[in-house]
Amino acid sequence: MGKKVLITGGTGLIGKRLTQMLLEKGYEVAYLSRKKASIASVQVFEWDIQKNYIEEGALDNVHFLVHLAGTNVGEGRWTEERKKAILESRTESIKLIARKLAEKQSQPAAFVSASGVSYYGQDTGDRKNAENTPPGDDFLSHVSVEWEKAADQVAALGIRTVKLRTGIVVSKDGGAIPRMALPARFGVGAPLGSGKQWISWIHLDDMCRMYMEALENESWHGAYNAVAAPPVTNEDLTKAICKVLGRPQWFPNVPAFALKLVFGEMAAVVLGGNYVVNERIEGETGFRYRYGELEGALKAELV
Repeated sequence: MGKKVLITGGTGLIGKRLTQMLLEKGYEVAYLSRKKASIASVQVFEWDIQKNYIEEGALDNVHFLVHLAGTNVGEGRWTEERKKAILESRTESIKLIARKLAEKQSQPAAFVSASGVSYYGQDTGDRKNAENTPPGDDFLSHVSVEWEKAADQVAALGIRTVKLRTGIVVSKDGGAIPRMALPARFGVGAPLGSGKQWISWIHLDDMCRMYMEALENESWHGAYNAVAAPPVTNEDLTKAICKVLGRPQWFPNVPAFALKLVFGEMAAVVLGGNYVVNERIEGETGFRYRYGELEGALKAELV
């Protein structure tokens, strides 16, 4: 049996593909889940954050730990209750793991946690955001900052810790791209808001390969911008989707006020944007993207 990788949020978009890739490489994969489930080739352990509970054996003989769990930011209006869930599903879960790991004599070799490019702010205009750029001061930035602070509790145990600040993930199976592609398939694709907001993106397979590299390569540590280069505007992304699908883009931009009426505060997810540069990935690692160009990444998923 290969080395054991314990994943939170394993049934999400990134988790499913990462699991597949890990199993193909001979790893043993286990999940922490709120409900007991039967998943092929994966051992599932229960946990309950409110009850401070992780099922016995879950943390035994764990070589690597991956934290992907978190309430979906892009679903449902941001009521105060939902904002609390968005934050605590990311932070309290890691704190629970850190408390339980502190009771163990043997520790994982590495811990890799998701984070978000919203760390820099929901809308940072044309400013180029590298890993050393200070965080923003809005809700999503606060979530990412607290997410990373929680991960530091695992690092404080002497476990090598990596934080991957993720942009838009290009995949046919979930996330923003299928939602944008659906109207485009019917010839009604349109940029959102001004269309000038920057979109920092990465193909799903490159994202998962980056997680695996962060687990295996002992030189990886701290925060990395997990995005491909260069970013594109919302308008250019819409045009690229229409081009790949062979559909015209006839419709004008969807106005910001209409999006705010429909989504409320959550409209900031699509109206804002960040020009994020992968300075540490390019300058400090040997990681090479399979999909470093947007049109190729879209063709791999949408055609």
